Amino acid sequence: MTLIWALVVGLVVGLLAKLVLPGRQPVPLWLTVLLGLVGALIGNVVASALGVRHTNGVDWIRHLLQVAAAAVLISAVTPAYLGRRH
Repeated sequence: MTLIWALVVGLVVGLLAKLVLPGRQPVPLWLTVLLGLVGALIGNVVASALGVRHTNGVDWIRHLLQVAAAAVLISAVTPAYLGRRH
């Protein structure tokens, strides 16, 4: 069940990251999920370092950090992925 939950989190964070980036990012869904999952982990680490990982209610700052980290990863990987395909 943990693996399924991790994949769902990676998918949601990855798709939100692609949504906030301008233009189209033609990376496949599996790469979006993988980068979303890594971005979520990086966002958690940064939120812990800032002391905002666990708050009362919804952890909006942590979620924003997760999406931001995934967006940076997707924007960094997209040119390399496109270059490899051609």
